[in-house]
Amino acid sequence: MTRRLELTPGGPTGRRTLAEEAAAELHELILSGELPSGTALRLEELAKRLDMSQMPIREGLRRMAALGLVEIVPHKGAWVRELSVEDLRDTHQTRLALESLAVRAAATRFTEADANAARTALAEHVRLSKLGDNIASRQAHTEFHFAIYRAGGSRWLPRAIEPVWQNSERYRFGSRRTKARIEQTRREHQAILDACVAHDEAGAELALRDHLEGAMKRITETMERRTAR
Repeated sequence: MTRRLELTPGGPTGRRTLAEEAAAELHELILSGELPSGTALRLEELAKRLDMSQMPIREGLRRMAALGLVEIVPHKGAWVRELSVEDLRDTHQTRLALESLAVRAAATRFTEADANAARTALAEHVRLSKLGDNIASRQAHTEFHFAIYRAGGSRWLPRAIEPVWQNSERYRFGSRRTKARIEQTRREHQAILDACVAHDEAGAELALRDHLEGAMKRITETMERRTAR
């Protein structure tokens, strides 16, 4: 169903190189929180953990740095970028700007094929969320949004969105997977899709903004509660 994004580890379907495999492993460890923000990323330790040599690990870290998930400073090392409310807000504002452009462009030229791709991804996202498969549901969620953004026909907008999208994925701990939350999220996604199908540019942007603002509010509240403890 899915077409991997330009910078997402793994590349096109088929065999991965060792560097792609390392990037994929690091990517999931960071997004899952197994490598928390601020964690020092030492080549020797990672090589043992992932059971591979340091060379592909080094390339994998470079790919994570390209996504904004890792910070590398020459002669000092690498570490997982810190999570903060300030960074979340910056990421959110950047996503709003870029994804609003993308969804409006999609609404002007949305086809039935685009709608079918988005519907399929949305149905998978809901199904997998109910099963509690966080990794696969996250992938389906990404595919839903990017099926819409690619429909706009821009070569560069989806590529520009991806790094901030990947950074925002680290903040998804603020979303509780209750039945009510899954249904609310489905309705929000459906509203975006319906507006695109209707070629309603303003409606698509409004639905997207409502969706992103709601997620931002929930995650910010969770982070502030944790800080207050």
